[in-house]
Amino acid sequence: MRCSLLRPDPAQRGRLVEIHDNLLDRIAEAEREGWLGDIEGLQVSLAGAQSKISQVDRAPGQGR
Repeated sequence: MRCSLLRPDPAQRGRLVEIHDNLLDRIAEAEREGWLGDIEGLQVSLAGAQSKISQVDRAPGQGR
């Protein structure tokens, strides 16, 4: 997720959305449990997932 050079496969968009949603759940859990050290890393991964989903959506021929 964090590698800016990685080009996501458009066929894997659904999996990227699953990862994104899981990261949201993990951030909420970390906030509830007070795991402050984990939150920042999870947020970085979440931003990476959002970026990859956006790349897939902007890819030619995706029609999204």
